[in-house]
Amino acid sequence: QVQLVESGGDLVQAGGSLRLSCAASGRIFSINHMAWYRQAPGNQRELVASITSGGSTNYADSVKDRFTISRDNAKNTVNLQMNSLKAEDTAVYYCNAGVVTYDGAYNSRVYWGQGTQVTVSS
Repeated sequence: QVQLVESGGDLVQAGGSLRLSCAASGRIFSINHMAWYRQAPGNQRELVASITSGGSTNYADSVKDRFTISRDNAKNTVNLQMNSLKAEDTAVYYCNAGVVTYDGAYNSRVYWGQGTQVTVSS
């Protein structure tokens, strides 16, 4: 039905920047929240940042003032600008979105992307 595809993950030095992007495609009627999660080996997946359909944002304390989440509703994309990266930011970053689809009937569910690796070297 819906596919989320992340891009932009890379290896970067501490203090550097990266910009992650996630594009949603498929039989999309509308998208509610969009968010970025991350998971390091041995750790639980944690919410990094989220943005509502109205543009209201929320950030984990560990990334606040360093990361910025944004979305383009016309393109069904969400971005995460990451600045002043630290080694502790190393993780697989996952895109997440609440999507309403229509294929004769409306349905709403949460979708996940495949993840993109971000590695920050000390």
